[in-house]
Amino acid sequence: MSFFGKNIKKIRGIKSLSQQAFADLFGLKRGTLGAYEEGRSEPKIETIIKIANYFSITIDDILTSELTVNQLLKFNDALTLTPEELEREHFAQVPCITEKTAEDYLEYYDNDAFIADLPQLTLPINTEKDFIAYTVSNLELTKHDKGFYPKDVVIGEKVPKNVVSKLNNGTIVLAVTDEQLILRKLYVTSKGLVLRADHKNIEDITIDKKSLKQLWRVRYVFFRRIPEFSDSMEDKLALLELQMREIREGI
Repeated sequence: MSFFGKNIKKIRGIKSLSQQAFADLFGLKRGTLGAYEEGRSEPKIETIIKIANYFSITIDDILTSELTVNQLLKFNDALTLTPEELEREHFAQVPCITEKTAEDYLEYYDNDAFIADLPQLTLPINTEKDFIAYTVSNLELTKHDKGFYPKDVVIGEKVPKNVVSKLNNGTIVLAVTDEQLILRKLYVTSKGLVLRADHKNIEDITIDKKSLKQLWRVRYVFFRRIPEFSDSMEDKLALLELQMREIREGI
């Protein structure tokens, strides 16, 4: 594994270049550059040569060792140190499946180039695990005005196939089959994997483990609205307490 990804990320920091700005310099897609930086994809030799020549860095240096700030400043006087170059926490780059890309994902879910071109979310979550983001498109997990609404974004952690049967019943998952992406609650039965919506009038979907391409366990959610954090009974008690206080103070 080369140090190319770490080094170009450090160069961007010193030059204060966004991923898009850096990608444009060398005719790359932003998602492709992100894949290079995260080590999910390796560049063509032509790309390595272009970048190395542009910043006056030897190919050996950019590939075989993690470059220091001092080294980078010596390679090219045009590189300038900025506050942004200081060591920063590395956030995870999570590909996001949208309504427009959902159908293509069914066909290219295991294609690294396709995944790299999906919109990327930068999130402060574990960079050592595989995550996928998915844009909710229905009301199947909505009940009594709670749950997931269209345009909410769920973040799923990849579940190894040998762990699927060990998940707790009721775990919210994104299941990937040949025909569809299914965001529902999972129940493991002797007949197979049952995917259940929160609406009683929506029939369960039962799939065989062999037909399951991927399974992502939902870990995080981004709501397009502010969710209700407190219980309705607590709200009533708080209101009653406030009213009693006002009565006492009025006496």
